[in-house]
Amino acid sequence: MSAKRIIPCLDIKNGRVVKGVHFTDMVDVGDPAEIARAYAAQGADEVVFLDITATTEGRGTMYALLERAAQGLTIPLAIGGGIRTVDDFARVFACGAAKASVNSAAVANPALIAEASVAFGPERVVVAIDGKKVGDAFHVMVNGGLTDTGKDVVAWAKECEALGAGEILLTSMDADGVQTGYDIAMTRAVCDAVNIPVTASGGCGSVADIIEVFTQTDCDAALAASLFHFGTATVGEVKEEMERNDIPCKLKD
Repeated sequence: MSAKRIIPCLDIKNGRVVKGVHFTDMVDVGDPAEIARAYAAQGADEVVFLDITATTEGRGTMYALLERAAQGLTIPLAIGGGIRTVDDFARVFACGAAKASVNSAAVANPALIAEASVAFGPERVVVAIDGKKVGDAFHVMVNGGLTDTGKDVVAWAKECEALGAGEILLTSMDADGVQTGYDIAMTRAVCDAVNIPVTASGGCGSVADIIEVFTQTDCDAALAASLFHFGTATVGEVKEEMERNDIPCKLKD
């Protein structure tokens, strides 16, 4: 079994890291570049920057901030938010991003996934899926979680894989920020449906939540924000607990 990854997520608004509940009520956490370096020092496997208002504000992503943060960073940096074209992919990669994720733009234009995959390789193309429970189904949400597309999350994940996505970043909007654990049912359903890596996101409030998502689903990575931002645990402490539970991970040298 390959090593499971631990990925701190930095939600960014107006150039600052913020954290909220259900994508609202944001609290300022700090400077993205400084926080990314701190997590790298703790042994994070990669870090994700999400420009959470780029789509709703109809603007491009934060290139200058991305370039500053990527300089000297020793782990891969992924970026999402405001990426709408193949040229946008190229620009964030030129700024130092290792991966780029698309969400609303991919739903609006699924061909973008295939175009980016061909141009840069599937391993650099991540499709972010924000899922919400609607009745007995999970629906794909876009525009920062404001719009219900009516698309089924599992069906969309399978389509993204077929189009050439190399990875799925799966966020539960119901669990986001409430720190009561990942959405195991939705995560398991997507992991069972695709053969590409799935990162579980949304709801992590304890080290136990990360152990649970790795033992109850086949996800390849666990993404967390509040757990790390507010000092509940460090990346190193998470990986120590993973070792105790026989979950493979890469330990910091």
